[in-house]
Amino acid sequence: MTVLDPKRHAWMTAPETRAVLDALGGEGRFVGGAVRNALLGKPVADVDIATPLLPEEVSKRLTAAHLGAVPTGIDHGTVTAIANGKPYEVTTLRRDVSTDGRRATVAFTTDWAEDAQRRDFTMNALYASADGRVLDTVGGVEDLKAGRVRFVGDPTTRIREDYLRILRLFRFHAWYGKGEMDSAALHAAAAERAGLAQLSGERIQKELLRLLEADQPSRVLRIMAATGILSALLPGELNIARLESLEEIDANNFFAPDSVLRLAALLPDDIAVAQAVAHKLRLSNKDAIRLEDIAGAREKIVSYMSVKEQRKMLYRIGIPRFRDRVFIKWAEDPKASNAVNWRMLLEVAATWPRPRFPLTGRDVMLAGVPQGPLIGRILEEVEDWWVDADFIEDEFSLAERLKAVVQATAY
Repeated sequence: MTVLDPKRHAWMTAPETRAVLDALGGEGRFVGGAVRNALLGKPVADVDIATPLLPEEVSKRLTAAHLGAVPTGIDHGTVTAIANGKPYEVTTLRRDVSTDGRRATVAFTTDWAEDAQRRDFTMNALYASADGRVLDTVGGVEDLKAGRVRFVGDPTTRIREDYLRILRLFRFHAWYGKGEMDSAALHAAAAERAGLAQLSGERIQKELLRLLEADQPSRVLRIMAATGILSALLPGELNIARLESLEEIDANNFFAPDSVLRLAALLPDDIAVAQAVAHKLRLSNKDAIRLEDIAGAREKIVSYMSVKEQRKMLYRIGIPRFRDRVFIKWAEDPKASNAVNWRMLLEVAATWPRPRFPLTGRDVMLAGVPQGPLIGRILEEVEDWWVDADFIEDEFSLAERLKAVVQATAY
């Protein structure tokens, strides 16, 4: 039997975790991602608990133990327990009664093996008791060790229950898979790809961005492209090679993967395509604007930019936009020896204190210009000179420049 040592996993013995399990009276087991990641030695973020208790009983016991009980998904048997501000999803064991490719109607059960049969992948159908004993009725432990992302039961049946599982297949292989993808799963996903049209943009977005956060998403994106799945999600001529280069940059320099930046690297440099993707995936306004901005970037950025040119561009477009452009251009650079220069550009962006233009409209009026739109135009011209002069700090030179511009401007 596979056993997790609670002493090695602080989340298992945390006071909040123990409080929830104690409230359930020993009728709960850890399930899914927490068990999977613990077995792999990976960090555990969310801790989910499965129980044969009905949702009403779960709420009753949590309340009696003075814990929060929020009915976040009561129709599907989920009550969120709150212990010292920390949430735990507690879900009653269940079986699917009917599905339509997006959602399921469920019935509750007390059979752990029956609950496992309705889950997507074997590595997610693992349960662990409070003392660490792992319950595996589907061969998930062996699949996990082998890096094999395999559906529970028949792949086509699992996919037709929820077509998002097509994307989850590739996402999980990118994160946990080794070697070739499970052939039965891949064939079923390719055959059922038309079902992706039923999914909302928000659900597709979540899976796609999580996929792009993997160390090497390009390896499964190429498979998705070959099966016609990727073209069903993203339009245009995709640049997987540029994404691969960005992945290498991240790996070689210990940069954290940036899913939106990677999406921009994958897409063509076309604002219309970026807008279409942002709309389809229902990206946040912030992410949509960023995606479109990267696609439409036309500034000349090269690895050998002078410090003066770097500062000028940083001042004009800001640090976040400058960084995005550096990463994209770095990913397009075929010369590996330029990596040091690209790193220096990022270092300048991280350390350069952006200066404040020292003149205001009041200075222009004191120079004899009446209040009105001309003040803004004069300030803009002087500021352009100041930036070109590498942000000169000499007050006399600034005053003389302002005087010259005022004298040369008819008003």
